Amino acid sequence: MATTITPLTAQEADTIVAAANHAAEAAGVAVSVAVLDAGGQLLAFRRNEQALLVSGETSRAKAYTSVQLSTPTADLAGAVTPGAPFHTLQTALDRPLIFIAGGIPLFRDGRVIGAVGVGGGSPEQDHDFATAGAGTLA
Repeated sequence: MATTITPLTAQEADTIVAAANHAAEAAGVAVSVAVLDAGGQLLAFRRNEQALLVSGETSRAKAYTSVQLSTPTADLAGAVTPGAPFHTLQTALDRPLIFIAGGIPLFRDGRVIGAVGVGGGSPEQDHDFATAGAGTLA
Protein backbone atom coordinates (compact mmCIF):
# COMPACT_ATOMS: atom_id res chain seq x y z
CA MET A 1 0.00 0.00 0.00
CA ALA A 2 1.32 3.46 -0.94
CA THR A 3 2.16 5.85 1.85
CA THR A 4 0.62 9.29 1.66
CA ILE A 5 3.23 12.03 1.82
CA THR A 6 2.16 15.40 3.15
CA PRO A 7 2.84 17.99 0.44
CA LEU A 8 4.96 21.05 0.99
CA THR A 9 2.82 23.79 2.51
CA ALA A 10 2.81 27.50 1.75
CA GLN A 11 3.82 28.16 5.36
CA GLU A 12 6.82 25.83 5.03
CA ALA A 13 7.74 27.50 1.74
CA ASP A 14 7.62 30.94 3.37
CA THR A 15 9.87 29.71 6.18
CA ILE A 16 12.36 28.30 3.66
CA VAL A 17 12.44 31.61 1.76
CA ALA A 18 12.95 33.56 4.98
CA ALA A 19 15.83 31.33 6.12
CA ALA A 20 17.60 31.45 2.76
CA ASN A 21 17.20 35.23 2.64
CA HIS A 22 18.47 35.57 6.20
CA ALA A 23 21.60 33.57 5.33
CA ALA A 24 22.17 35.74 2.24
CA GLU A 25 21.64 38.99 4.13
CA ALA A 26 24.07 37.84 6.85
CA ALA A 27 26.65 37.32 4.09
CA GLY A 28 25.87 40.70 2.53
CA VAL A 29 24.54 39.17 -0.71
CA ALA A 30 21.34 40.28 -2.46
CA VAL A 31 19.48 37.25 -3.84
CA SER A 32 16.20 35.92 -5.12
CA VAL A 33 14.73 32.78 -3.56
CA ALA A 34 12.07 30.55 -5.12
CA VAL A 35 10.34 27.53 -3.61
CA LEU A 36 8.44 25.14 -5.87
CA ASP A 37 6.15 22.25 -5.01
CA ALA A 38 6.68 18.69 -6.27
CA GLY A 39 4.93 19.55 -9.54
CA GLY A 40 7.25 22.46 -10.23
CA GLN A 41 4.70 25.15 -9.35
CA LEU A 42 5.79 28.28 -7.49
CA LEU A 43 4.78 28.32 -3.81
CA ALA A 44 6.90 31.21 -2.52
CA PHE A 45 9.26 33.79 -3.97
CA ARG A 46 11.20 36.82 -2.83
CA ARG A 47 13.70 39.00 -4.68
CA ASN A 48 15.80 41.40 -2.64
CA GLU A 49 15.28 44.82 -4.21
CA GLN A 50 19.06 45.04 -4.73
CA ALA A 51 19.34 41.66 -6.46
CA LEU A 52 19.87 41.52 -10.20
CA LEU A 53 16.62 41.00 -12.09
CA VAL A 54 17.97 37.84 -13.74
CA SER A 55 18.35 36.26 -10.28
CA GLY A 56 14.58 35.83 -10.19
CA GLU A 57 14.70 33.70 -13.31
CA THR A 58 17.75 31.72 -12.22
CA SER A 59 16.33 31.00 -8.77
CA ARG A 60 13.17 29.49 -10.28
CA ALA A 61 15.15 27.57 -12.92
CA LYS A 62 17.50 26.14 -10.29
CA ALA A 63 14.55 25.00 -8.15
CA TYR A 64 12.78 23.55 -11.20
CA THR A 65 15.87 21.63 -12.30
CA SER A 66 16.39 20.31 -8.78
CA VAL A 67 12.80 19.14 -8.34
CA GLN A 68 12.70 17.49 -11.78
CA LEU A 69 15.94 15.57 -11.26
CA SER A 70 15.64 15.10 -7.44
CA THR A 71 19.23 16.28 -7.10
CA PRO A 72 21.03 19.43 -5.95
CA THR A 73 22.03 21.42 -9.02
CA ALA A 74 25.58 21.61 -7.64
CA ASP A 75 25.83 17.86 -8.29
CA LEU A 76 24.67 18.16 -11.90
CA ALA A 77 27.16 20.56 -13.50
CA GLY A 78 29.37 17.79 -14.84
CA ALA A 79 26.38 15.91 -16.25
CA VAL A 80 25.90 18.41 -19.10
CA THR A 81 29.41 18.44 -20.48
CA PRO A 82 29.91 16.93 -23.95
CA GLY A 83 29.53 13.16 -23.78
CA ALA A 84 27.90 13.25 -20.32
CA PRO A 85 24.44 11.71 -19.67
CA PHE A 86 22.51 15.02 -19.69
CA HIS A 87 24.51 16.82 -22.38
CA THR A 88 21.44 17.60 -24.52
CA LEU A 89 18.87 17.78 -21.72
CA GLN A 90 19.11 21.57 -21.44
CA THR A 91 17.69 21.97 -24.96
CA ALA A 92 15.44 18.90 -25.07
CA LEU A 93 12.62 20.30 -22.93
CA ASP A 94 10.20 23.19 -23.29
CA ARG A 95 10.97 24.54 -19.84
CA PRO A 96 14.58 25.55 -19.16
CA LEU A 97 16.84 23.59 -16.87
CA ILE A 98 19.93 25.19 -15.37
CA PHE A 99 22.95 23.31 -14.15
CA ILE A 100 24.45 25.88 -11.79
CA ALA A 101 24.67 25.40 -8.01
CA GLY A 102 21.84 26.91 -5.98
CA GLY A 103 18.96 24.42 -6.34
CA ILE A 104 18.19 21.96 -3.53
CA PRO A 105 15.41 19.33 -3.60
CA LEU A 106 13.17 19.10 -0.55
CA PHE A 107 12.32 15.66 0.80
CA ARG A 108 9.74 14.26 3.19
CA ASP A 109 9.85 10.59 4.11
CA GLY A 110 12.31 9.97 1.29
CA ARG A 111 10.14 11.54 -1.42
CA VAL A 112 10.66 14.84 -3.22
CA ILE A 113 8.02 17.37 -2.17
CA GLY A 114 9.55 20.43 -3.81
CA ALA A 115 12.76 22.40 -4.19
CA VAL A 116 14.34 25.70 -3.26
CA GLY A 117 16.43 27.74 -5.68
CA VAL A 118 18.62 30.75 -4.96
CA GLY A 119 20.15 33.13 -7.49
CA GLY A 120 22.21 36.27 -7.10
CA GLY A 121 25.41 35.20 -5.38
CA SER A 122 28.21 33.01 -6.58
CA PRO A 123 27.14 29.42 -7.30
CA GLU A 124 28.74 28.29 -4.03
CA GLN A 125 26.97 31.04 -2.05
CA ASP A 126 23.63 30.26 -3.69
CA HIS A 127 24.07 26.58 -2.79
CA ASP A 128 24.82 27.48 0.84
CA PHE A 129 21.84 29.85 1.06
CA ALA A 130 19.50 27.25 -0.47
CA THR A 131 20.84 24.64 1.95
CA ALA A 132 20.10 26.99 4.84
CA GLY A 133 16.54 27.34 3.62
CA ALA A 134 16.10 23.62 3.07
CA GLY A 135 17.42 22.97 6.56
CA THR A 136 14.29 24.49 8.08
CA LEU A 137 12.07 21.73 6.70
CA ALA A 138 11.15 19.39 9.53
